Amino acid sequence: MGIEEKLPSGVLLTTVEGVAGYMRKASFWPATFGLACCAIEMMTSGGPKYDLARFGMEVFRASPRQADLMIVAGRVSQKMAPVLRQIYDQMAEPKWVLAMGVCASSGGMFNNYAIVQGVDHIVPVDMYLPGCPPRPEMLIDAILKLHDQIQAGKLGVNRLAEIEATEEAALNALPSSQMKGLMR
Repeated sequence: MGIEEKLPSGVLLTTVEGVAGYMRKASFWPATFGLACCAIEMMTSGGPKYDLARFGMEVFRASPRQADLMIVAGRVSQKMAPVLRQIYDQMAEPKWVLAMGVCASSGGMFNNYAIVQGVDHIVPVDMYLPGCPPRPEMLIDAILKLHDQIQAGKLGVNRLAEIEATEEAALNALPSSQMKGLMR
């Protein structure tokens, strides 16, 4: 039973944003940016057991100009932060960032002067993946959730308005140093 039986006279209507989102989500090219133990789990997810190639991610790119997804796997030191930002700036638009592991998300157990307390202080993060280290199944699940975000994403002027609204919300958010927990 194919799609031909479901559609009357072979006509399918959709939007340009829908088609572009479908194509973008099906062709992620991740940048290689493994910094610590999370990188081993990231490499494992590309192996034969977990096979990221099923989702259009056959090769981790060594050049940022060929990548559109940066998976920051592990802790980011203060010395590595400018390098990470430079690689992010060299990536082509549209680009996405996935913070893999608790060290990339919040500094983890390394609460000291040498480690950046969250990669979101350097680059905008689209998806946070918790765990120490997160399993390859968790990485694949995060990538699939990012696929859903990308497919629902806007194009052109609508995308610019969406980005501006997101940045405005981030600038108006309470700093994490002032957060005291949830009171119910």
